[in-house]
Amino acid sequence: MPDTGTATHADKTKALFRDDFYLSTCEAHVIEVLDDGGIVLDRTCFYATSGGQPGDIGFLERADGSRIEIAATRTGASKDVIVHVPAEGQPALETGEAIVAHIDWPRRYRLMRMHTACHLLSVVCPYPITGAAVGEDESRVDFDMSETIDKDDVTEKMMALVRENHPITVRWITDDELLANPDIVKSKNVRPPLGLGRVSLVCIGEDAAIDSQPCGGTHVSETQEVGEVYIAKIEKKGKENRRFRIRFGSPAAPA
Repeated sequence: MPDTGTATHADKTKALFRDDFYLSTCEAHVIEVLDDGGIVLDRTCFYATSGGQPGDIGFLERADGSRIEIAATRTGASKDVIVHVPAEGQPALETGEAIVAHIDWPRRYRLMRMHTACHLLSVVCPYPITGAAVGEDESRVDFDMSETIDKDDVTEKMMALVRENHPITVRWITDDELLANPDIVKSKNVRPPLGLGRVSLVCIGEDAAIDSQPCGGTHVSETQEVGEVYIAKIEKKGKENRRFRIRFGSPAAPA
């Protein structure tokens, strides 16, 4: 979604979710209200749409207890400005107003579990990633591959990683370190977000023994939190492209 509000921002948003994926609420102040109604806060726990993961929804609580329902979250004129998009018919906030931000935690947690499952799939299928989209009930990951592969076998290998309960941690590297080590990027078409000075590496396993890749999304802290997932379908999308669809549940009893 393009930024149709004010073109310049004097202040940036402190993205608290980058250091704590489990933070579901925070206090903040309104630093700008855009022409299209988008709300910019000085700090937020709301994840902005990027990297195939949808932005958070939820509400902003005013001092009098009333709510501003948030229907989407996106970046603004730059990646370090986060815009909270109100639902239709919400009252306007004032610049400088103090609020408490609340994300829709059950939805966010499902997205965290599913995003982590996509990482596990990339471990089981070590091919270049050509596209991905994280969803609450189903996600897809596209690989640059021509091999025929059995979806049930992929499911079992993913679930083995879930049951082994590997720790998941985040390590930060600088933009320059990433540029100096391009091979750590699995995505073929989408580059990790640069320009913020640092990039997060999502590491699975002790000392990243299972996997390590740049990613700005949100993830759970150990693989068992992913729960039961399975590959519902593998689709052929061109001569050398395969689309894997991940769903919660099991093939015998899909969610």
